[in-house]
Amino acid sequence: MQFSNFQEFIEMGGYAFNVWSVYGMFLIFLTVNLYGPLRKNRQIIRDLKRRYALNAQAPAISSDFDSQSSPGSETIEEERA
Repeated sequence: MQFSNFQEFIEMGGYAFNVWSVYGMFLIFLTVNLYGPLRKNRQIIRDLKRRYALNAQAPAISSDFDSQSSPGSETIEEERA
């Protein structure tokens, strides 16, 4: 199919709405399928970094709890004995 001018190309032989709407839907589909996984990948990496940082701090926090005794813990231990 050949078009004699640009206006005929845009009109697509009277099927302009159908043709250009399909092209539009395809571009939306393509954009979502390219951008979606990239966004999810960034989210996963951000979450893993956060978890790694929390795990790196966890031993320091737990050792602080081990070295400190809570008020009243002596009385509970004395009652058990």
